[in-house]
Amino acid sequence: MSVLVTGGAGYIGSITVRDLLKNKKKVIVIDNLTNGYLDALDKDAVFYKGNVGDKNLLRRIIDENNITSCIHFSAFAYVGESVKEPKKYFQNNVSQTINLLDVLIENEINKFVFSSTCSTYGEPKYLPIDEKHPQNPTNPYGWSKFMVERILSSYDDAYGLKFVALRYFNASGADEELGERHDPETHLIPLILQVAQGKKEYISIYGDDYPTPDGTAIRDYIHVSDLSQAHILALEYLFNGGKSEFFNLGNGDGYSVKQVVETAEKVIGKTIKSKIEPKRDGDPSKLVANSQKARNVLGWKPKYSQLEKIIETAWKWQKDKN
Repeated sequence: MSVLVTGGAGYIGSITVRDLLKNKKKVIVIDNLTNGYLDALDKDAVFYKGNVGDKNLLRRIIDENNITSCIHFSAFAYVGESVKEPKKYFQNNVSQTINLLDVLIENEINKFVFSSTCSTYGEPKYLPIDEKHPQNPTNPYGWSKFMVERILSSYDDAYGLKFVALRYFNASGADEELGERHDPETHLIPLILQVAQGKKEYISIYGDDYPTPDGTAIRDYIHVSDLSQAHILALEYLFNGGKSEFFNLGNGDGYSVKQVVETAEKVIGKTIKSKIEPKRDGDPSKLVANSQKARNVLGWKPKYSQLEKIIETAWKWQKDKN
């Protein structure tokens, strides 16, 4: 039995692939390497380069491997870009996923773990956000993930596709071997670390007049290794007969952008220069998770609950890499 992992050469995907292999799973990866890195992929994974929506390639992969489940990471995930180029996001994140699902259903592969996002909630009506919170995305990226969630529910009703959609909050941190690298980099913590290394002059803070204590946006940061563990637990849950479900993944603590900068200064021992910039379209003011459901149902137990530790792991990897 093999697990098909889409986007398995990316940040979260590559760590999950390695952890699946450690759990004695056979892993098949499809990635077009647009946002992934071949050198991040474990050598024991079987790799196919291509688009996740390429039906002929998917059929060949399934023919050549005993695929029994799928973890779907592959997606574009830049909020700002999605506002400027929504067509790109709907074509890639929605249309390509439909092609993937159709081939899986065609081959009676009915266990599917979906990398979703807290962006499906939009501007929160209450905090922390649980899975019953209304969903009203504020950007096309969030809408693309929301659409796939609705498609998954329909496919479950019609075709018996059993899925887990993991709505995670801000992925961050690193382990000893793998960490966060995007081109371009837009995530706060790695950008802060670039300033600390002298690669950037300052960190941009987008907006300081949000309805938060210090005026900067608040987010919930979750370590990438804890996210990886949640995907593996979700897969086990489905193989144990679990029904289709949605789970939030976060630590339940919100930190403002200024607080993250201050925490990084403490961890690194350097002053991080910052500059206030205009708000970005589509950015909610606060996003903090209630993840109790994942803890109760999946048995998920995050190991990295403190922001200081998350930044520390990212800083160590960033220094070692360079």
